[in-house]
Amino acid sequence: MPTEILWWLAGWSAVAIALTVYDKFAAKSAPRHRIREATLLTVAALGGAAAMEVVMLLIRHKTRHPKFMVTLPLFILFHAGLLVYLWLWKGMVL
Repeated sequence: MPTEILWWLAGWSAVAIALTVYDKFAAKSAPRHRIREATLLTVAALGGAAAMEVVMLLIRHKTRHPKFMVTLPLFILFHAGLLVYLWLWKGMVL
C-alpha cells in the first residue's frame, strides 16, 4: 500500500483522537467551546473513523448518540472496503 494512504489515515486518526478527547473535556468544563458534531463526522469520514470509535468507547463519549454509533461503523466498513479494493483490484501491496 502506498505510504501516502497510511500517512493520510494516521493523520486523520490523530486529528480524530484529539478532537474527541477535547470535546469530552469541553462537555464538562466549557460547553461553549464544544466541537460540532458535523466536524467530528467529517473528520471520521476523511479517515479517522476507527480511531474515533475506539476513543469514544474508551472515554464513553457520545456512545448514546445513534448518529455516531451507527455512522462510525459504516465509515469504518467503507474505509476497509476501499483498502481491500486497492489491495485486490489495483494490486497495491499492504
